[in-house]
Amino acid sequence: MSAHATESETLLTPSEVATLFRVDPKTVTRWAKAGKLSSIRTLGGHRRYREAEVRDLLNGVPNQREA
Repeated sequence: MSAHATESETLLTPSEVATLFRVDPKTVTRWAKAGKLSSIRTLGGHRRYREAEVRDLLNGVPNQREA
């Protein structure tokens, strides 16, 4: 998959992801830095997360990131 989000992909903000996991948004950022969750950077430098990947993680599905 390319580094760019496709038109049909839903992207979530750190706040939205944090709400789903009931953690602080800074925790979500730490997860991304640790490689537990992949993120996309906007042109302004903000992180966005793929909803499908977040839902899989929330449901306990192992991370299937491509090499």
